[in-house]
Parts: sequence; structure tokens; C-alpha cells
Amino acid sequence: MQELATLARDSRALAVLAVPLALTQLAQVALTTTDTIMMGLLGTEALAAGGLALVIFNQLRTMGVGLVTSVGNQIAAAAARAEKADRTGADATGANDSDADGDEIRALVRAAMAVATLAGIAGALLMIGIGQAATLLGQDAGVAHRAQGMLAALAPGLVPCLWFQAIRQFTVGMRRPQALLQITLASVAVNAALNWGFIHGTFGLPELGLTGIGVATSSVYLLSFLALYASARRDAELAPLLRLDFWRADAPTVRRLLGLGTPIAATYGSEAGFFFVTALFAGSFGAAALAAHTAVNQLIYIVFQVAVGLSHAASLNVSRELALGDLPAARRIKNTALACGAAVTTLVGILYLTVPRLVLRPYFDPGAPADQQGLEIATGLLVIVAVLQFFDCAQNIGVGLLRGLDDTKSGFRITLIGYWAVGLPASWLLAYPLGGETRGLWLGLLIGLATTALLLLRRYGRALNQVAPAPAAVGG
Repeated sequence: MQELATLARDSRALAVLAVPLALTQLAQVALTTTDTIMMGLLGTEALAAGGLALVIFNQLRTMGVGLVTSVGNQIAAAAARAEKADRTGADATGANDSDADGDEIRALVRAAMAVATLAGIAGALLMIGIGQAATLLGQDAGVAHRAQGMLAALAPGLVPCLWFQAIRQFTVGMRRPQALLQITLASVAVNAALNWGFIHGTFGLPELGLTGIGVATSSVYLLSFLALYASARRDAELAPLLRLDFWRADAPTVRRLLGLGTPIAATYGSEAGFFFVTALFAGSFGAAALAAHTAVNQLIYIVFQVAVGLSHAASLNVSRELALGDLPAARRIKNTALACGAAVTTLVGILYLTVPRLVLRPYFDPGAPADQQGLEIATGLLVIVAVLQFFDCAQNIGVGLLRGLDDTKSGFRITLIGYWAVGLPASWLLAYPLGGETRGLWLGLLIGLATTALLLLRRYGRALNQVAPAPAAVGG
């Protein structure tokens, strides 16, 4: 009974951050879900082309997000130290440690904005270049041409998207994420309206078809950043610490963030790249297979946002507990996060198995002959996905837990093993030589994610045993 009471208490503490973060993630994924649904309304080729463009965009966006993700952990630790200093008062020299921690937070925000700007510009250029090479990657010429137009429209949105993420990490690290959900929910409605307007030329907007979805998404990223910045400026606790003059960022702090963020970006990129390569594999089986892969991948992406919320909350709580010197609490966070993740993925998996066609209805019209092949393929994939999503959740939580220990390099090394040394060869073997095609691809994905999750969680347990909490020197 005492263990259950402890689990319940820890779950409530985790939920304080995890619930708003997960809801924000779900609201954010509603943006791409709306995009995907509207692509489906334009036909199977548009869904395949738009899905390919989103995979490329998400690959680069995810890596950019990874570069600034450690900011939340560093700010959480600095804020915890400031809180402890406020409780204990000035130190022996008469200086208040909380003042220094405030300066550190301001420096972290500037550096995060600098890193986000550079990553956004580089990612936008890469995005356009990859789009131009799509036909060389085995994609249908018609699909590749339509994807290129959408990528050109998505590219300008990457910089404000990463600015938003930098400010988001600041607000979350300060344990004040409430405005994120409101802003993201509003952005979903704006995105839907702009999508419709740019696709069909309504509301006085130009008629751009599939490319219009990319224009709408880029516009929404800019509006979301401006709204989050305005909200933070109105917050009495956040405003004194918020700095956007990234050109004044000090080099040591930028190097510190890059040192922590580069392995995270590589880890995120490793996973996104794993899914990107399997999307290319799916495209080699035809437009229907790629459309099915896109639809099911979007469903996975929706559930994955719950895992992201749990991962970020667990990661920030680990950083906070270590800064406060509470090692047993940091040790319990793993089981609490995994239990919450298992509960969510089980409930969603039941839906996949009991009402698969209802789940897929937003992407395929059962009455349309052109959609039948894609619908049948996607329905078969949901059986695999019901199991796969638990391991996807677990491996994301594992990455977050290690990030809470400032161990960002182990996550990258482990994903290289799980995704590329195990998962990708398994996907290729099951899809091509063994003739499993798209189902084989997803079985390989499952094997890769399960391997990664087990290795990450084992590494966290071992690394935590070696930790000696040092409240005065977390991070860096």
C-alpha cells in the first residue's frame, strides 16, 4: 500500500508538468494532423507528396529542437538552485546566489535564441536541397515535384518554429508552461482556416493547392512565436529573465548548449532519420503504400506527443531533484513515467484493434475506389502499431531521463545501435528479401524501437548509481 501511495504521489507531481506539456504536444500535432487530412482531400498523390515533405521537414525541425532542448533542463536546475538560495538566504560572503542564477538564466535564453536562429537558417537551406534530390531517392517524379513546392513553402517557417521552441524551453524550465496550451490550441484553428484559404483561394487568399498548406504552416509558426513571446513578457516572473538579443549571446554559454544539444539533436535526428528512410522504403512500393505509411505514421505521431510530455516532465524533474540533492526521488521518476506511458498506449492500442477503420477514416474514404488499397494496407499496420507505440513511448522517456542527468551522448550512441544497427536492417530484411513489404517495414521499426528502449532504460539505471548530486554545479 505504501508503494502505491508513493506511486500516486509521484504521478501527481509528474502530472503537474506532464499534462500541460502533453496537451500542448497534442495540440501541436493537430497542426500536422490537419495538414495531413487536408492533403488527403486533395487525393492519394497529394497525400503521398505532402507526407514526404512533412517527413523531411520534421527531420530537420526535430534536430533543431534537439539543439535547444537542454535549455529547459539547465534553466530548471538554475531555478531550483535559486529557490534553495532564497530559502537559506545569503551565503557567507553576503551575496545572494539567486542573483547569479538569474544572470545564468538570462544568458541561457540568449544563447538558446542564437542556436535556434542558426539552426533554422541551415535547416531551411537543407530542406530545399533535399527536396530537389527527391527523385534521386527513388520517389515517383510526380510525387517528388509536388513535394518540392511544399518544402519551399515550409522552409521559411523553420526559424520562427525554433524560436518558439527556445522560448518554450525557458517557460517550461521555469515551471510556467500554462500559456503554451492556449497558444497552441489557437494556432490549430488558425492553421485550419489558413490551410483552407490557401488551398482553395478563399478569404481573399491566392489559390495554391498543396503548396498552400506549407504557406499556412509557416505563417502559423511565426504567429505562435509572437504570441508566446508576448505572453512571457506579461508574466511578472518570466519577463525580467527573457532576453531575445541573441547577437549578444556569450560564446561559453552557446558552446555549453551546443555541447549538450548536439547529441540530443543527433539522437532526435537518428530517430527521425530512421522513420524517414523507412518512408522512402514505403514509397518504393507505390503511392498507396506511402499514403498508408503516412497515415499510420501520423497516428503514431499523435500518441508520441504524450510520450514527449512525459519525457520532458521526467527529464526536468530529474534535473530539479538532483539540484535539490534528492537522489531517491530521481530514481523513482523512471517507473512513474513508464507506468503513465503504459496506461495511455494500452488504451489507444485497444482503439486500433477494435475500430481500425474509424481511426483511419480521416485519411481514407472507404467508399472511394482509389483509397481502398491504401486503407487495406493501413488497417493491417495498426495491429503492429498497437504494440510498437509502447516501445516508442518508453525509448523517448529513456532519452529524457538521461538528459536529466546531463548525459546526452549515451542516448545518441544507443539510438545508433537500436535504430540503425538493429531496426533498419530488420526493416529491410522483413520488407524485401522476406517479402513483407510495408508490414515488414513496421515490424522492423518495432524491433528497433524495442531494442532502443531497453538499452536506454538500462543505461539510466546504471548512470544514476554513479551520480553524486552537487546542487551548486548542475549542468555545464
